[in-house]
Amino acid sequence: MTKPLRIIPLGGSGEVGKNMILLEYGDEAIAIDCGLMFPENDMLGIDFVIPDVTYLMDKPHLLKAIFLTHGHEDHIGALPFILPQLPTAVPLYATTLTRGLIEVKLKEAKLLSKTKIKTITTESVIELGAFTVEPFHVCHSIPDAVGYAIYTPAGLVVHTSEYKFDPSPVDGRPPNLDRLRSYGDDGVLVLLSDSTNAERPGHTPSEQIVSETFDKIFAAAQARIIVSMFASNISRIQQVVDAAMKYNRKVAVVGRSMVANVKMALALGYLNLPANVQILVDEVDNYPDHKVVIVCTGTQGEPTSALVRIANEDHRQVNIKKDDVVILSATAIPGNEELVHRTINNLFRLGADVIYQSLMPVHVSGHGAREEQKLMLELMRPKYFIPIQGEYRMLVLHGRFAVEMGIAKENIFVIENGQVVEFSEEEAKLTERVTNGQVLVDGLGVGDVGNVVLRDRQLLSRDGFVVVVLALDTKTGRLVDGPDIISRGFVYVRDSEDLIDEAKKRVVTLLEHGKIHRDTASTVIRDDLTEFLYQRTHRNPMVFPMVLEV
Repeated sequence: MTKPLRIIPLGGSGEVGKNMILLEYGDEAIAIDCGLMFPENDMLGIDFVIPDVTYLMDKPHLLKAIFLTHGHEDHIGALPFILPQLPTAVPLYATTLTRGLIEVKLKEAKLLSKTKIKTITTESVIELGAFTVEPFHVCHSIPDAVGYAIYTPAGLVVHTSEYKFDPSPVDGRPPNLDRLRSYGDDGVLVLLSDSTNAERPGHTPSEQIVSETFDKIFAAAQARIIVSMFASNISRIQQVVDAAMKYNRKVAVVGRSMVANVKMALALGYLNLPANVQILVDEVDNYPDHKVVIVCTGTQGEPTSALVRIANEDHRQVNIKKDDVVILSATAIPGNEELVHRTINNLFRLGADVIYQSLMPVHVSGHGAREEQKLMLELMRPKYFIPIQGEYRMLVLHGRFAVEMGIAKENIFVIENGQVVEFSEEEAKLTERVTNGQVLVDGLGVGDVGNVVLRDRQLLSRDGFVVVVLALDTKTGRLVDGPDIISRGFVYVRDSEDLIDEAKKRVVTLLEHGKIHRDTASTVIRDDLTEFLYQRTHRNPMVFPMVLEV
């Protein structure tokens, strides 16, 4: 080996979401995953957050392929935004179900015909320049999830993806411990392993727990049942369908993304939903309430999701009936708690019986807890360890477990996005940081909203704005018309006429005293009114002077 192997996380290290990591050797690199993250509370108006791929844009021919581990949004959701940014087209590698979920996204973004997607299985061996990639099966909360064993000139790198050691998964495929152990026997240079549940002791419960809970709820319910979950959670949809068939209920699917994913999963054979069980949402009222199940999105309180619109009584087809049983089969992503609680409150107000994780085990994590993370370390026995996919405290805790499992402390790298780790024949070391950060998606705009715009939005949301309109004579600079003052989100004008009149007089006084020159009028008016309004109200509205010359 004459060149170092470089491992560079562009997302998912030091945060939960937007997972993307690069393996680079010489002038070749592959990426694993390309996910998005939901916005934080202070990211007003932002739809999604995606990885910053400036590093790849600066090296047009570096990236050779993107390998996807599974079909959740935090692993594939950024593809429609990232692929158009890449300087050259690269193929995607994904298992059958993951490919189906990707195709739904890319078709909607009108990118499907421009993208080459290659289907892989756990028997595939993909040779790509300096890299030989072998997918291996892992248990997660979605079928067809894989990790990757990547053979490089420097040694074997194993990326676990998100996993848990579930003995009774919904798809009937438990983890293959022998295959995982075989990689450890081959000698793992670097292990990249999921850290999400590093704070949770013991083992993550099996998906079977959710099936048992659904069975109890369905057996007791005498009204309609509405189950909300992520649209990509095909395994959970199957659990709902199985319970519905057992208790002779029809299943209606609501929500654009949910309908598209169910259709795709049925076509690929990953979902068993007989035609005589599935009904259209328009047909729900044709059946007794105790014979109906509605499956929809909205567990994160997303404003445009089906469940939120139902809770707000503005869904076109579904209204809450008294005693409807509503199940939220997911936990709130950090930052979404307020939206989720608001949705639950609204559902209760409408008379629904809402069941969520705090009340009954209607959801289990797809991530292994501490003992499972230790088992993965025991199976792999890596020389070096990089904890990934988690907030910083989770990465630190996972690193501590690795020390307990016998890995040398100096061989553990707790890194965040953009930090480069190089592996040579002699050593592994931290080197430079590459450009990284959060690229914000707002509507059709990708990356055009930055910190300045967010700060303005925060100011507007907190104290509102005031617009001052006036016209000055082009030659003399004297006031010709105005000033008029318009306020939004600051004060209610009809109740604050004295304040508005006084603000107008201040502007007139500035003009009469010759303190305003038409070239600096906007700045002087803004500064003076900002100070005046704060003195009178202790609020800081944004002041926008509009000075016209006539």
